Amino acid sequence: MSHVETETAGQPECWRRAAEVAAERAAVLPATGERIAVVGCGTSFYMAQAYAALREESGQGESDAFAASEFPMGRSYDRVVALTRSGTTTEVLDLLTRLSGATPTVAVTADPDTPVMTAADEVVVLDFADEKSVVQTRFATTALTLFRAHLGLHTDDAVRDAETALAEPLPEGLLDCTQFSFLGRGWTVGLANEAALKMKEASLSWTESYPAMEYRHGPISIATTGTATWMIGSAPQGLAEQVLATGARWVESGLDPLADLVRVQRLAIARAVAGGLDPDLPRHLTRSVVLDAAAGA
Repeated sequence: MSHVETETAGQPECWRRAAEVAAERAAVLPATGERIAVVGCGTSFYMAQAYAALREESGQGESDAFAASEFPMGRSYDRVVALTRSGTTTEVLDLLTRLSGATPTVAVTADPDTPVMTAADEVVVLDFADEKSVVQTRFATTALTLFRAHLGLHTDDAVRDAETALAEPLPEGLLDCTQFSFLGRGWTVGLANEAALKMKEASLSWTESYPAMEYRHGPISIATTGTATWMIGSAPQGLAEQVLATGARWVESGLDPLADLVRVQRLAIARAVAGGLDPDLPRHLTRSVVLDAAAGA
C-alpha cells in the first residue's frame, strides 16, 4: 500500500483531532469581524480559497484568498493566515518575512521543525496530519476542518460522511473516463480546484475546474461520451440534465463536500495505480518548493 493510500484512509480520525485543536488554539485563529487574508501554494492555496469563502459566507468577516506569491502588499488586513504543510515553502516564508511587524500572522503547518515556526507570529501545528507522500490529502482536509470547526461549522456528520466516502465503491466507469470537470459553488469552488489538481498530480488525468454556474458558459462544450462532470456540493437547477444530455457522466453525492473530496482522492489514487504510476511521487514534483534567490526573484 502506498503512503497516500494510508494517509487518505486516516482522514476521519485526523478531522476529529482537528476539531479539538480548533478549540484549544481558538485564541490565535481569526476572530469574528476581523478582515483577513488566507495564503498558500498549490493545494494549500485551494484550501485557502475554500476557507475564505466559507468564513465570509457565514458572516464572520471579510476574507480574501491569494497564492502567496500574489499577495497585494498594499492592502490592509487585521490578520494573515498562511497554510504550509512543509513549513519550508519559499513564497510563504518570504511573505511572512515581509509582513513581520506590520500585520499579525498565523501559520498552520504539519512540521514543527521548520522555519515557519519563527517566521509567523503564531503557529498551529497539525503534526498528526503530516504526510510522507508528495501528494497532499489528509493535511489539506484536516487544515480545512480546523477552520470549519473554529467557525462553528464542523459537525460529526462530516466525519461520518468521510468514513462513508472511504468505504463505499467509487461510481462505475470513472477509471475509463478521458476527461474530468470538477464544479463547485461558494466555498466548494476551492474544493473543485483541489479535486482537479489532485487528479492531475497523482494520475496525470486531464482535468479542469469551474464555478458551477460558469460551466455552461463555454466549458460544457467539452462534455461528451467518455468524459465526467463531478459536482462538489449542491448543483444549480437543471445542470445535471444538461450535462447528461451531452452523453457525459454526471457525478454528485449527498455527502458533506469535504467528504466528497475524499472520493476524488481515492479516484486519483486508483487511476494512478491502474496506469502504472506511483501516486506518492508524481513526476516533476517535490514535497515542498524551495527556490534559490535567483529563481524566486
